[in-house]
Amino acid sequence: MDNKTMQIQVGGRLTGVVGLESILADVAQWAKGKEEAEIMVELLRQVEVRNYIPSKINEIYGKALLREYKKYLGEAVEEEAVAGLQVVILGPGCVQCSSLELRLRDVMAEMNLAGDLTHITDANDIARYGVMGTPALIINGKVVAVGIVPEKKKIQAWLSDAVAKMA
Repeated sequence: MDNKTMQIQVGGRLTGVVGLESILADVAQWAKGKEEAEIMVELLRQVEVRNYIPSKINEIYGKALLREYKKYLGEAVEEEAVAGLQVVILGPGCVQCSSLELRLRDVMAEMNLAGDLTHITDANDIARYGVMGTPALIINGKVVAVGIVPEKKKIQAWLSDAVAKMA
């Protein structure tokens, strides 16, 4: 049983889905000759076994799962627009990386900011960002720091700037 959690965009928010990799593989075997609507229903059915999907966003969730399925098959897909503050920390989980994550959580809490905070530790995923060191901090798609744990005041300034640009 696959207990790995993958994060996908659902309704503009990062959402963790348990077991998605194995579900995508299973559905790819089953879906030969099936219509997209049937595939979406099957994806939802399998994901709901181990994940809670609020009924109000069932269709949005289904579209997000279908998009991930198409990516799994290697098809070109248009990414969903991201809503709200998106913060990414890149680093293998070393002391500096963990320190940056804790500092960021503290600053976001002090500023009463809601947002998606993701810590990427996989070397292949980190490489996709093209940064030349860790820890790295990315706020709303912009690399703001590499190789350091910035002071709280600097993080506050970056977050304030990112929130102002979203308004």
